Amino acid sequence: MTQTQPTVDLAQWQTETREVTWALPGQGDYDALSKLDGLGQLKAIEDGLMPPPPVMATIDVCGFHAERGTVTVEMRAQSFHYNPLGGVHGGMIATLLDTAAGCSVHSTLDVGEGYTSLDLTTKFLRPVTVESGVLRCVGKVISRGRRTALAEAQLTDENGRLLAHATSSCMIFG
Repeated sequence: MTQTQPTVDLAQWQTETREVTWALPGQGDYDALSKLDGLGQLKAIEDGLMPPPPVMATIDVCGFHAERGTVTVEMRAQSFHYNPLGGVHGGMIATLLDTAAGCSVHSTLDVGEGYTSLDLTTKFLRPVTVESGVLRCVGKVISRGRRTALAEAQLTDENGRLLAHATSSCMIFG
């Protein structure tokens, strides 16, 4: 049995439109990028030598900075991030936390190494709304071994209040 979703007449609602443009992955001089270590790859994004991954355009990341073992990602909380309850969707918050924690691990990779996230444990501490302003998410490596890494990320609002926290385990492979 299939159900059809009711159609909402948006003419009676205030609406906004957003256009998103991104570079398709796998283009450009990826041979040169494969010769860089993880921090070099992230710095290439930060310095505009390589386009950011499509997810950053999708959620509208407005700031990115990488150092070895730590990465900062910024995003202005906007209405298109909202859930039906009138706040930034938890998935958006988790995406920021995952990006900062994962990229902090990425910044420690040697040439030829890769990684993948194994888990993400997230704690939502305060509501996030457009009034939160620019969200700043800082990821840091807590422990880095040969095969696994543990990272954390903290999300704060424009006034420095802690909004969410996460830990992530990552598997490192050659």
